[in-house]
Amino acid sequence: MGMLLRTAVFLCISVGFLSLLEKSEACTGNDFPARCEFVFRNVCFEFVGESETWSQARGSCEKRGGELLKVMNSVIKLLLKNITREGNTSNFSWWLGEGVQGQHQVPIKKNADVSKDNCTYMKLHPLQLVMTSDCNQRRGFLCTHNVCESSSNTKNTIVSSQATLSRRKRNADLTASFVANISFLLEADKELLRMETTAGEPTDDKRDILIASLLNGTKTLTPEFALQNNDTISHIINCSTAILRLSVKKCDINANPNPISLFEEVFEIFRTVSLLVGKATTENIIIRHPSGTIYQSTHTPTDLSDSVLGSEKDGAFVKLPSYAALGPQLGKYSTIIAQLAVFSNNPHPSDGNITGSVCSLLLSDGVADIKLANLTQMIEIFMPRSNASIQMNSTVVLGKNTNALTTINVSDPDMTIFVSVEPSANVSLTLVLSEGSPPTNTYFSNTTTLSPTGGYRWMITPGMLQQTPGVLYVSAGLFNSTWRSNLTLRITSFMTKCLYWHIERETWSTDGCQVGDKSTPERTHCLCNHLTLFGSSFFVMPNYVDLSRTSELFATVSENYVVLALLCAFFGLYLVTLLWACYADRRSRSKMKMTLLEDTHPGAHYNYLIGVQTGHRKNAGTSANVTVKLIGSEGESDAHNLTDPEKPVFERGAFDMFLLATPFPLGEVRNLRLQHDNSGGQPSWYIKKVTVQDLQTRHMFHFFCDCWLSPDHGDNMIKKTFNAAKTNEIASFRNIFQSRTSTGFRDEHIWVSIVDPPSRSPFTRAQRVSCCMSLLLCTMAINIAFWNIPTDEDSPVLFSLGSLEITWEELMVGVQCGLLMFPINILIITIFRSIRPRVVSKKGDSEEKLRPPAVTIASILKETEEMISSVSSSPRNKMSEMHRLESTADLGLALDRVHEFIQLMQGESESDPHWVYCSKFLLAGLCHLLMCLEKLDEKHFPSAQEYQQALNVTNLLVRKAEMVFSSHLVYCPPPVKIRKKRSASCWLPWWCVFLGWFLLLTISGISTFFTLLYGFQYGKTKSTKWVISLGLSLFESIFILQPLKVIGVAVFFALLLKPAAVEETEEIEQVLLEQQDKCRRYSGRDTL
Repeated sequence: MGMLLRTAVFLCISVGFLSLLEKSEACTGNDFPARCEFVFRNVCFEFVGESETWSQARGSCEKRGGELLKVMNSVIKLLLKNITREGNTSNFSWWLGEGVQGQHQVPIKKNADVSKDNCTYMKLHPLQLVMTSDCNQRRGFLCTHNVCESSSNTKNTIVSSQATLSRRKRNADLTASFVANISFLLEADKELLRMETTAGEPTDDKRDILIASLLNGTKTLTPEFALQNNDTISHIINCSTAILRLSVKKCDINANPNPISLFEEVFEIFRTVSLLVGKATTENIIIRHPSGTIYQSTHTPTDLSDSVLGSEKDGAFVKLPSYAALGPQLGKYSTIIAQLAVFSNNPHPSDGNITGSVCSLLLSDGVADIKLANLTQMIEIFMPRSNASIQMNSTVVLGKNTNALTTINVSDPDMTIFVSVEPSANVSLTLVLSEGSPPTNTYFSNTTTLSPTGGYRWMITPGMLQQTPGVLYVSAGLFNSTWRSNLTLRITSFMTKCLYWHIERETWSTDGCQVGDKSTPERTHCLCNHLTLFGSSFFVMPNYVDLSRTSELFATVSENYVVLALLCAFFGLYLVTLLWACYADRRSRSKMKMTLLEDTHPGAHYNYLIGVQTGHRKNAGTSANVTVKLIGSEGESDAHNLTDPEKPVFERGAFDMFLLATPFPLGEVRNLRLQHDNSGGQPSWYIKKVTVQDLQTRHMFHFFCDCWLSPDHGDNMIKKTFNAAKTNEIASFRNIFQSRTSTGFRDEHIWVSIVDPPSRSPFTRAQRVSCCMSLLLCTMAINIAFWNIPTDEDSPVLFSLGSLEITWEELMVGVQCGLLMFPINILIITIFRSIRPRVVSKKGDSEEKLRPPAVTIASILKETEEMISSVSSSPRNKMSEMHRLESTADLGLALDRVHEFIQLMQGESESDPHWVYCSKFLLAGLCHLLMCLEKLDEKHFPSAQEYQQALNVTNLLVRKAEMVFSSHLVYCPPPVKIRKKRSASCWLPWWCVFLGWFLLLTISGISTFFTLLYGFQYGKTKSTKWVISLGLSLFESIFILQPLKVIGVAVFFALLLKPAAVEETEEIEQVLLEQQDKCRRYSGRDTL
């Protein structure tokens, strides 16, 4: 993209210049100077050789009807570079206008009479702009004039006003050719700028038109012009590369892929440019462009015999065979242009796993391409692998009468495998190859002998593999050599293959190409009998541990116990932490219970879910009894005690949830009143926040408290009223960032979350500890597997900060480690996070708890008084509070008041949730009253008649209340609870916990096994160094990477102003069932 930006800048400057010249309306008349030598697009460039100061030069230009040149852009620079004058022009310098900035600055002279601003002059051959503060020097100057078109001056041509020498005439013609030939480049610049700044570009049609325009324009150039205008040639290559990169990086590349022939079309421009320059000279030409390098040279057929094309220093070159093989196909040509193009990346991405550089060798007679095929001798192609590094498999101590066995996994049967076995002494070795199982005396497929004179390397070709993928075994043993103690074998291996681009099939193929024996991990040697686009594929073998030597390696535990001791320490720490986590989980489970407040009226069914977050400050929890009261726009609730006899509440950092029910909707909850009685040994309480959720409307109300309720802290108050937070407060950056950061460290940071996980998360401490252990073991196994790879000195540096450098090799190792380690561990963690809590309904409660209290006149009067008091707390009910009921006579008055309220509800023509829930509450209370009266007999009343009257009135009120409730319910049904999709689709069944544990134990066991094997193979010294590097890696992960991840996620959501969503859990349903059961026992009815 950097090249594209430079092209765009060039375009902007060029267009600005052309606009400046073309928009001038003033035309010179008879005063037009006679010495106008060059005209470009109606602008005259006049070189005045008179020696004048800068001020004098400016005045002279103005007298001539012009001005000093003020604009210097790429087009003018190209024009000036093609201008030559008689004599030695390198000694001339020319004053320019104030708008031109010089690239060099000369020293300022003291006490010089200078102008206010610095001045700029130019030198030719080569073109150079110089800025100076001494404007009193005498120089020539360059004037520009606007001229009118005439019949004598053809547009876009350069006209000389007087006779010149023949040499000067040729130069003027060459400049005229330059002006005419760059027009297609200007159009290409404009089109590239349009494509860069227009959405949906480049389209296929516009791209093809631009490429065709560049190709046709290049073909119109002459070899002489191309040789003398390097800037123009470079600009053509840059434009071609720009359209190629724009096409590759377009937004709809997946839906609208580029044609496979796109690279050939752009490469044709490169070839045309190279051939154009080659026709004008016999010298070797090197053209470097952003995608690679083109080497071109001209030869006779005999000169090509055993010649080397390209650059051995840069690593990519081709060695042609002898003339005996080339002569039959090249002997008829007099001159041959050889063109070797090297590309840093694969121009034809495919499934061929092409890595490293790609090269193309083409021969031409200057008119058409020359095809070479079916040569009797091979063409040798050498392609560098700048990002490849040798992979050391193992160093084996060869015992007496034993063999060293190496396993190689082959997934591609076209691969050629190089196996190097370097002994620590000059001995001969026998290598035996087999497939599927280790070789024996009777079972093997190939064998070879390696000696000090022939080298200790064996090339296994695809033919030896019989084109079959699978596991290969290579056994190495002594051959006619005497064994000696401490004899070691250093075994290394790598794979590579050679391919070419089949133009007709549009795919990579291996036909006619094979890997040469000069291949190394850093460079591939290919042998081909034809010419085309060549590439190579390279695969670095991972570290290998011989599983057949498991018992032998484990036998060295007494000598190398470093890794084993480290693992034992980790496992010991894990077991201790696991025991603590299980105990903490057991205590946490008792605290996870959602509480149905005991003092909530059994007949109240408008439910609010209250969540209370106690702060994490020291001694933030309280031992006092806390009460809460909700104040809404349509009424207020009674004061309720936030207690639970089955669990402790309001401990430090705890999040307690309570279900509070009211007889009618409170409307928008605006205030929350909290207080405690300052009882217990530690009554001070730091309240963080409170959330109130209306379970019917799903509205959530937030109360940001962040204060002490304490006589000793803060403002020394134990009773406070809090206002509901506004929408902008809830969605503020500060609130979301704090909540996300707190939640992130307690849940997302896998290590920190062990200590204090979210209280209601299904991901337990024991599971978190085990996941940490699994992650640690995976980290150790992968870290030790990649720890001993050699450093590639040629690997490019991607990031550098002081002495800290990150190379491409280190980045790739990190990516491979991440792909091996994180997917399975993330899967395990996701399983534990997503398991639906196994809610077990409570059965077998004690009979004493379910047994209803004894019925007396006093209890009936008290419950009736509470019912009327609850209804009268709403202004809409228009019912005043009743005095205390003390006798059965007061009961009759109370029933009359209830009857009046029922009639009020009957008169309400418009139904809304208020009347639905009020009538339901009243119906439940009357049913309970009727049930209690039926349990009493007439002896509890002054007379049997009074008892019967109370019974009949109550029965009548029950029927009327039932009718009112039904009528309001029909016209205003309660909102239907829509279960969120997450509840049905994203939660896993509870038994998936066994799958999570199985994967966790399996991965931990495998990681432990391979960590021990690698540790025993490395030896004590290397294992100790590895342990140190592992400690640094773990420190970086726990204390740097994961905190940064948590903070980054928090900032991301805070910038999106997206508060955490409130999820519905099955615990709410369980508490609601408990509430319904309580109402059923209270009213004596299964349903209301």
